[in-house]
Order: sequence, then structure tokens, then C-alpha cells
Amino acid sequence: MKKKFVFPNTYVIIILMMIVAVLLTWIIPSGEFERVKDEVSKQSIIIPGTFKYIENNPISLFKIPVYIMKGLAKASDIVFLVIIVGGAFNIIIETGMFQSFAGRLTKVFSNKEVLIIPAFSTIFALACTTMGVNTFIGFAPIAVIIARSIGYDAIVGVSMVALGGAIGFSTGTFNPFTTGVAQSLAGLPIFSGLGYRFVCLVVFLIVTNIYIIWYAKKIKANPESSVVYEMEQENKKIEVSEKQHDKIEGRHYLVLLIVIACFVLLVYGSQNWKWKLQENAAMFIWMGVLSGFAYGFGPSKIAEEFTKGAKKLVYGALMIGMANGISLILTDGKILDTTVQYLGGLLVTLPSYLQAAGMFLMQLLINGLITSGSGQAAATMPIMLPVADIIGITKQTTVLAFNFGDGLSNYILPTSSALMGFIAMVGISYSNWMKFMWKLFLIWIVVGAILVIVANSINYGPF
Repeated sequence: MKKKFVFPNTYVIIILMMIVAVLLTWIIPSGEFERVKDEVSKQSIIIPGTFKYIENNPISLFKIPVYIMKGLAKASDIVFLVIIVGGAFNIIIETGMFQSFAGRLTKVFSNKEVLIIPAFSTIFALACTTMGVNTFIGFAPIAVIIARSIGYDAIVGVSMVALGGAIGFSTGTFNPFTTGVAQSLAGLPIFSGLGYRFVCLVVFLIVTNIYIIWYAKKIKANPESSVVYEMEQENKKIEVSEKQHDKIEGRHYLVLLIVIACFVLLVYGSQNWKWKLQENAAMFIWMGVLSGFAYGFGPSKIAEEFTKGAKKLVYGALMIGMANGISLILTDGKILDTTVQYLGGLLVTLPSYLQAAGMFLMQLLINGLITSGSGQAAATMPIMLPVADIIGITKQTTVLAFNFGDGLSNYILPTSSALMGFIAMVGISYSNWMKFMWKLFLIWIVVGAILVIVANSINYGPF
């Protein structure tokens, strides 16, 4: 009898990827471009034609534990954000506020619950046209509670927020961190070409919602087909053993008001006061503590529930930090510039009708190495723009290919802080997420390739 293949633990997957990254530093020659600071975007950008090979700097396998620690240090802001949000939400969940309102929502959307998926995804897609998806990691537990209340699983809940946000960010409608930087490097008017990017947003949103709804209907009809079936069964056992909240209490309205006020302040602060992850984490502390007091919890009860929630997310938080070690290995091995140089040269050899799609696919690959949107723009646009001029791809299409490549792959890469933050927040393993996500990602690739080919064929401008 053949044994059923079992995905390894997420930590094991990350360690294996770190080993591969180390081996690449021994295989790919080290190289670098000269760089100069761009006065408009304030980014350090590559000077085309200045690439040179340098002395190899291979990384030792014995240094992997060091890079795990370096990765944890580099990602400390989001690691602690995840732990703090877990603690804060456990306080709020213990009040029963979310459970009670989710029950009410289920009754309101009786027989129309599938509408909740596109409603949520569209809201977060629009929100993430101007800011990073990381801002909304804290919404994941709420979405999961709502999804479970209408018969879906944690995957559906996370997808409504994370994948909606992914579309808003990846299509770059008004994104200052990707579109803004890339267009300034290309000499394009900032946020020009808006109309076609909005069309792309709508197309990707429709495709993504169809996929999530298909999955949601499938697991509602047959719960055992859920990729997180065992986790959902364990969650039901916990719910049965804990007190049930089948009615809304007066204090629940006060807790809800505090949660909404804190989220509004968090979004406003991120957009207008340039709040980073540290300020966001502080806001979640206030949210949890104020909600606990509003419901009548004492200081010791609040501390106890915070600790319980934080403990649940240590596994996922460490996972985020470890994954950051992969990109640090590649950076210290000095092979990123070499990879960019190779891919840029390869693009010229493709047939003309595939070059726009090829540029998109190359940006996907590069994003596996450089996960920062503005960082990838600074590293790749100075290479891709001259190549685009040579092969006849418009600058606006080049920016679009960069947007798609930078954003979409963030939802399969274990080095992506956004993805790992979302799944860590609700206890989904990376392997289970990929069981759900791989088909949608392939669909995204096909749709993205078609959209950039169309953009180039219509001379997507203004230049």
C-alpha cells in the first residue's frame, strides 16, 4: 500500500528554501551595477550598462542559523505585530462581540451569504489601491469568524481580505509605492494610464471572486474537501467547549464601537500620518485593552487573554522571520544584480509577440528575490526600460508588467510578509494555503500575460 504524500512542516519548507538559496550563491556568479540616487523617486537606482562581475561571495550552509536570526531581526516589526494582534483579538473574541454580530449577519444574509465574498474583496481591493496590504492583516480574524458563521472555512475568510487587497495592490491603480516609483523612474506622469489599470483591476477581481466562490460552495457542500478540514474540526471542538454567544448584549455595541474607531484611526494614520507597523501594533494594543475594560474585564483577565492569544501566533510569527532569511542570503551572496542582468538579456531573445508577457513573467521571478515593491522598481526598471525601448514595448506597459510581477507572486512566496502575516494570524500552514492557491495563481499568470499583451498591442500610453 502506497503511503499518502504529506507536506512537510512549514519550517522544514523554509529551511529547504534557505539551503537552495545558499547553493545558488555557489552557482551564480556575484555581480553588481553602479547605482545613483534618483532625485524624483529618492530611490537608489541601477545605471544601465555598468554591470560587472565581482569576487564571489558564497554563503556557508553552516550560517543558515545565523540568517534565521538575521531574518527575525529584520522582520521584527511584523513578527511582533502578529503576536500583538493575536493577543489583542483574543481579548475581543472572549467578549463574544464578533461571534454575536456574525450570528446576526448570518440571519441577514440567509440564502445570500455568497454575496459577502465579493463585497469584502471589493472593499479591500479599493482600499489597497493606495496602501500596502500589510495594513489590513488585523482584519483576517474578523473575516474568518464571519466566513465560519456562514458555513465556510478559514481559507475563505482570509481570501476575502488578502486576495481582494492583493488585486488592489498588484494592479497599481493609485499605488505610490509601486506605480508611483516605477513611473517616476520611467519619466511618465505619475498615475498616468489610470483607465487601463482600472480595467485590469476589475478583470482580476472578477476572476478572483469566481475562484473563491467556487471553492466556498464546494466546501460548504462537502466540508471534508476543505484544505484546512482538520483545523476547522478542531475549531468546532473549541467552540463547543467554550461559552456560546447567541445574543447581542449592550456591552457588545460599545466593544464594536471601539474596534471600528481603532480601525478607522489605523487606516487614517497609515495613509495620512505615515504610520508604520510599530504604530499599527500600538493601536491594536489599545483596541484590545479598551475592549476588555468596556466589556467589564479586569486588568488580570485582560493580561491572561492577551497572553493566550499571543501564544497561539508564535508559530506563525517565527515563520515570517525565518522566511526573511532567504532574501538576506541572496543579498549577501551578491547574486541579485547578476540575475537581473541575465533576465534582461533573455527578454530580447523572445519572439516579439511574447516579449510583453515575458517581461511580466521575469518580474514574477525577480519578485522571488526582491520582495520590496519600491526596491524591485529601483532594481529592475532601469534595466527593463532600455530593453523595452529596443524591442518596442511602451513604457506604460513596462510599468504594468512590473506591477503585476511585483504584486501577484506575493501570495505564493513564503518570503512575502503580507502572505505569511495573513496565514499566521489565523493559523493556516503555508502548505495548506498553497493547496488552495496554486490553481488561482496559474489563472492569475494567464490573465496577467493576456492583459500586458493587449496593453502593448494597443500601444498603451501616453508613451
